Amino acid sequence: MERTLIIVKPEAVAKKLAGRIFSVYEDNHLDIIHAHKVLAPKDVLEKHYANLKDEPYFNDVVAYMSSSEVIVAILEGENAVSVVRELNGATNPEKSKAGSLRYMYGTSLRQNAVHGSESVEAANNEILIWKNLLNYED
Repeated sequence: MERTLIIVKPEAVAKKLAGRIFSVYEDNHLDIIHAHKVLAPKDVLEKHYANLKDEPYFNDVVAYMSSSEVIVAILEGENAVSVVRELNGATNPEKSKAGSLRYMYGTSLRQNAVHGSESVEAANNEILIWKNLLNYED
């Protein structure tokens, strides 16, 4: 079984969409192994988004993601990474297919409701980054 990390972003948490979002994952045969609501520290977010470090919007992403609570979760299932990526849809909600989480709940490129790991390697790395903050043990 494969594991992946998802984050329900600040605006989706504020709008109380987490239950709807998690039900979509569960309806698609993914198990919630661990979930934790947290105000994400900037140092954890800087590690999480390290691949964007040289982008001009890096600080804006970190500031947004640390602006209010998020829900970080580890999901498990057959091909979990690709299933989550498909369910989440394109990063830009306007370009996302109808029925995807970002299409239904995202409002902009940054406020697109959810994050999902882009690969198995990224998922493993992201789980390690968040592990201590989430009090998660394999």
